[in-house]
Order: sequence, then structure tokens, then C-alpha cells
Amino acid sequence: MSRTRWATVIAGATAAAVGLSACSGAGGGGGSAGGTGGAGSSVNVLMVNNPQMVDLQKLTAENFTKQTGIKVNFTVLPENDLRDKTSQEFSSQAGQYDVASLSNFEIPIYAKNKWVADLSSYVSADSGFDQGDILKPMTTALTVDGKVYGEPFYGESSFLMYRKDLLAAKKLTMPANPTWDEVAQLAAQLDGVQPGVKGICLRGQPGWGQVFAPLTTVVNTFGGTWFEKDWTPKVNAPEFKAAVNFYVDLVKKHGEAGASQAGFTECLNNMTQGKTAMWYDATSAAGSLEAADSPVKGKLGYAPAPVKVTKSSGWLYTWAWAVEEKSSRKDAAWKFISWASSKQYEELVGKQLGWSRVPAGKRASTYSNPDYVKAAAAFAEPTKNAIESVDPNNPGVQPRPAPGIQFVDIPEFPDLGTKVSQYVSSAIAGQTTVDQALNQGQALAEAVAKNYKK
Repeated sequence: MSRTRWATVIAGATAAAVGLSACSGAGGGGGSAGGTGGAGSSVNVLMVNNPQMVDLQKLTAENFTKQTGIKVNFTVLPENDLRDKTSQEFSSQAGQYDVASLSNFEIPIYAKNKWVADLSSYVSADSGFDQGDILKPMTTALTVDGKVYGEPFYGESSFLMYRKDLLAAKKLTMPANPTWDEVAQLAAQLDGVQPGVKGICLRGQPGWGQVFAPLTTVVNTFGGTWFEKDWTPKVNAPEFKAAVNFYVDLVKKHGEAGASQAGFTECLNNMTQGKTAMWYDATSAAGSLEAADSPVKGKLGYAPAPVKVTKSSGWLYTWAWAVEEKSSRKDAAWKFISWASSKQYEELVGKQLGWSRVPAGKRASTYSNPDYVKAAAAFAEPTKNAIESVDPNNPGVQPRPAPGIQFVDIPEFPDLGTKVSQYVSSAIAGQTTVDQALNQGQALAEAVAKNYKK
């Protein structure tokens, strides 16, 4: 694609996205365009306003800046605003920002278009950073053609959360590696286990990052895919239809009230308030469920993402750091990144703010840290196992034309996924059928595929 087309597509994609944790430093390399990153320099950082980033902003001046002399100028925005801003900034290569928080969706796309800098030489020169400690799926998701373009700040996969006490009340046992058929059976048995309790909560809210985050993992493990290797769209193929029919039937029969408008937040509230017995969603949810003031703290178990024909089916997501190719302060930018994503930063957060606030999900060493493991005893190991079990390049049974587990890593996917999700949400609400929804989705996917088949 031309630069103009990429910019146009990504701008549209970000609009569709609404429907959705001691630095030794590195010297040269990385295509540094100027600035040593030493005392008296500064970096401009554009980042999302998630709690982990807000903590980072609070800790930077008294720690990173005091140690290095590098001032960090933060611009902090809500997620949808951030995506709009980064798409404009990186596609134009305006050079206003040196570092931005991007996800494993954007970074490979931006790397292929030469909008983000290759960090490989910095990684190899900075022995204190310890790239080998970064969980392998995270490195894989942020690597293009053997070159590293991003470093994770924190990450997540997905797993099945369930009320151990409610299963015990029914004399039920959660399998060590549940299948979706077993989960459906449990949901039916747990429906009404207590007044007002539903068997399961699953996202139904429209959005490529809402209903299709969990649903695409179901499609993968049922043997389906959005596109085959040659870009043949398979949205209304038998396997895709079987997965969506299963998901829609399960949430309609045994899921939460108002499922067609329920997303991550609604399911989190339902689980916290004791209104649902099981929930399949992001591993990051466990921290809230196990918080000191949570009514369900200590009552939950965590099982791997349910499967059908694949060995695993969890997703992979990370907020990561990338350097704009146009930046003239790449050395200073790397020093900031290597501190923000370091083991030492995690220690700082744990000691100053509490171990439950550590931006976890990116380093193997986090899960051998006794202080963190103690604070996150209920979910630390299941989270690590969930992340390590995924392969963003091979999430299903067939080769894919682009990486991604809960998404297809092309700039058109946010728009495509969001539009198809609206049809699926309508099916959950009983306003259309799954067949009708996916036939409409197939037509949209065919239009996308034409651009790539050319």
C-alpha cells in the first residue's frame, strides 16, 4: 500500500476502535538521528491514560529523571483519543513525539510502513534490560522480520474465571483444561445456583475489541478464521458459523441480562457483584476481582481459555512502547523505554505503590518475585501460563495471512470487525440470525480481501 492509503485506512480504523509496567542505557544504533540522551535532554511521550501509565507518570521525575537527567514530557489521553492522535502523528511523521504507547495491533503495521524505529541495536547493547526475560509471545508480537519494534509495558491473555464456592455447592468440578462443550454444560448447571445468578458472562457489546475479542478466540479453536493464507475470506464458513452459533446460544441461554450491550466492564461488575458463576475474559480482570475490597476475593478459580480443536485458545494483548522513526532523540527515548519496562521499575512500583499495581504480564521474572507472587497468589501463575501458551502467528488450525489472535493485524480490521460485531450483537439480541449476520460479514470481508489479493 502507498503511504497515503495506509494513513487513510488507519485513520478510519482508529475511528472504528471506539466500538472496543535502573536503566543501564544503550549507546549508538537504532538509527539514532541525534542527541545522546544524556543530562539536560528530554523526550516527549504520548500515552494512554490507563492506571498503570498514570502511576508511571507520577514516578518518573523523582526516579528516572533524577537518575538520568532526562526530562519526560507526557501527553496522556483516553484510549480512543490516543489511537486517533498516534495514527495522525505516526502516519505524518510529524516528529512531535519521541515515544508512544501502542498495542501489538498497531506496532507491526507501523513497522511495515517504517513509522516506528527498529530497536534491535539498542536491545542488544543494553544487557541490563534483559530481552530474554520478556515473555516470548510478547517479543514475537512486537517483532517484524526479525527486528524488535516495541517493548511491552504490561500484557494480558485470557482465561476462564469461576466461582469455586458455587461449583462446590452443585458438587461440580472445573476441568484442568476445559473444553467449550464442558463450559456450556457447567453454565447450564450453574444457572440459578443462587437467586439471580447466571451461569456465565460473555461480552456481547459491539466492537472489534469488545465482543470479537473473546469471540475470535472461540472461532480460532472451533477451526475457523477470518481469512485463509491466500486472503480467501471465511466469515460465513461452517467453522466460523459453528463458533458464533455456539457463543450466541450460550450467552442467550445462560448469560447475563442485556448481553448484547455487555462488555468487559459490565461482566466485571456482574462477577464482582456475585451475579454470574463464570466469566471468560482478560487475565487483567483478576486484579480487580481479587482486590482487598472485592466481595468475591478468595472465592475464584482460574482455568485456561476453553478449547475445541486447538490445544490453547487464549488471546494476547499488550500496551507497549515504540519510538517514532522521525524522532531525533532516539537514545534518550530508549533510555526511557528500558527503564519503564524494566525489572527495576516493577520493583519500584511494588515498594512504593503496592505489588498489586505492578504492570505485570511481560516478564518471566515477575512471576518468580516472591513479593508479587504473594500479592497475586490466586492468579499470577494462571496469567503467566495463559500468556506463554499463545502463538500470535499460529492461533488456529490453518496458516494465516497476518498475525494476531483476537484480531487480524491489518489496518482495515477495526472497521471490518466492528461492523461484523454489530450484526453479531443483533443476533444476540434476537433481531437477526447468525447466518444472516455472517453472510453480511462475508461481503465486507470480501471487499477487504480484494485489496490484498491484488
